[in-house]
Amino acid sequence: MGGADDRELVARAQSGDRAAANELLRRHYDRIYAICRRIAGNDADAADATQEALMAIVRGLDRFDGKAKFSTWSYRVATNACLDELRRRKRRPTPTDMDEHADWSTQTADTEAGEFDDRMVERDAMSQALAELPDDFRAPVVLRDVGGLDYAEISQQLGIPPGTVRSRIARGRAKLAEILAAGNQNDLDERPSTREPDERPGTAP
Repeated sequence: MGGADDRELVARAQSGDRAAANELLRRHYDRIYAICRRIAGNDADAADATQEALMAIVRGLDRFDGKAKFSTWSYRVATNACLDELRRRKRRPTPTDMDEHADWSTQTADTEAGEFDDRMVERDAMSQALAELPDDFRAPVVLRDVGGLDYAEISQQLGIPPGTVRSRIARGRAKLAEILAAGNQNDLDERPSTREPDERPGTAP
């Protein structure tokens, strides 16, 4: 079954093949979790939203008509589940440490330790920056940059005009850059000084 494409698995699942449905969920789990994690901003809400998304996908398979790719459709379901979870809880997410599921990028076995650490720091910084974005900006940015949806799909998903989608993505990315830049500056400011104890600014040698 591992060699079957999504269309074949969907057809089997719609015919009652539970193994095919489970394979679809397994195949797309990491990206679905990544979307929920980026939108929710913390592990607890992301885990709840992911479970809601997986159940919604199974319940909605009979209504999936195949006009869009299964991946696109499942990411829409994940986004709705995550936004619903946030609305129910009525609170802004708080940044937390990255979970291993939130890494949607390809990792190879021969990655150097230092390089891996650098990437973990970068992903953690991005996660925290996304958590600081307003919901109106975070959702379209995540759908575009993590889910890979185009502007028309995001427009349909969020119920806003394509022009608004473009504007929010542009403004969201700009805000992310500001947050990340501010974070980098804070890290520099907090580093201990390397000046010798008896050295004074402006003192003649």
